[in-house]
Amino acid sequence: MRVVSDDRPPRPGSGQPAQINPETRHPERHAMNPIGGTTAAPSNVSRAVTKASRSNFTYAFLVLPKPKREALYAIYAFCRISDDVVDEGLTAAAASPGTDERTTPADRLTAWRAELDACFRGEARHPVTRRLGEVLGAFPISKGYFDELLNGVEMDLRQSRYATFAELQQYCYRVAGVVGLMCIEVFGYTRPETRRYAEHLGTAFQLTNILRDVGRDGAAGRIYLPREDLARFGCSDADILARRLTPAFRALMQFEVGRAREFYRAAQAALPSADRGTMLCAEIMRAIYSRLLDKIEARGYDVYSQPIRLSDAHRLALAAGCWARHRLTGR
Repeated sequence: MRVVSDDRPPRPGSGQPAQINPETRHPERHAMNPIGGTTAAPSNVSRAVTKASRSNFTYAFLVLPKPKREALYAIYAFCRISDDVVDEGLTAAAASPGTDERTTPADRLTAWRAELDACFRGEARHPVTRRLGEVLGAFPISKGYFDELLNGVEMDLRQSRYATFAELQQYCYRVAGVVGLMCIEVFGYTRPETRRYAEHLGTAFQLTNILRDVGRDGAAGRIYLPREDLARFGCSDADILARRLTPAFRALMQFEVGRAREFYRAAQAALPSADRGTMLCAEIMRAIYSRLLDKIEARGYDVYSQPIRLSDAHRLALAAGCWARHRLTGR
């Protein structure tokens, strides 16, 4: 469950049916013909993957010039497929054409790593990595960021609990902080402090996702909240897996929401004034994700009874408000 996971259907095995057309759910898979060719342009596939996700990110991308918007579609699509390779058991064909669908998540991740290496050699086969290769020609982004993202994805194969917040923070950096670092290379920035802004903001987004998805992750046997925090508030793994809305759980969630807000504040403090103008897209995402925290609080930290999400109209209104403020103030 990573920063790119927004309005996806429930995980397999969660006990909730996922009623969605597979051809719209995974357009990156259905763009491939049986021998590994494409039936759609790589840019169209990346765009389709992004839009099918109904991600909060798509509303922020709207304010960007087309070349930057299209570049971010490719980055987002790569991150999304990386997520799905492990998180939803995406078939091996989506990660590496021609491989056996019966492979394990670890096998699929290995194949996807190989596809990333091929992308940086100029030999990509998947439509998304082919498009990503084109993007890298215009916006050079360190391969280390993509490698770290896949290291974070791999963590989900090895563990379903985190003992300390330090452990969880490393996970957040790998699956979300580096996504922010990729994005600012496309947005454009002049000051090195802006990289710290991107890291803090990515961590804040991921913590928000974790809090929003406590119930859904629990249904899959995962608890991302640190065990040291559960112990501090007297909340057990069993309470979360059984979806018990206890006073201890509410206190735990209040604490974690406060921690997420600290990262939003740290991001704001780290952003140099010289780069505020180019970070409009990131600031729209900050407005949307911060509002999710507001909604969690307004529901008394009940993240079990119904999904925590914002309507399309609400997200569009937040994006429009940020854009209007930027036009008026340049910030």
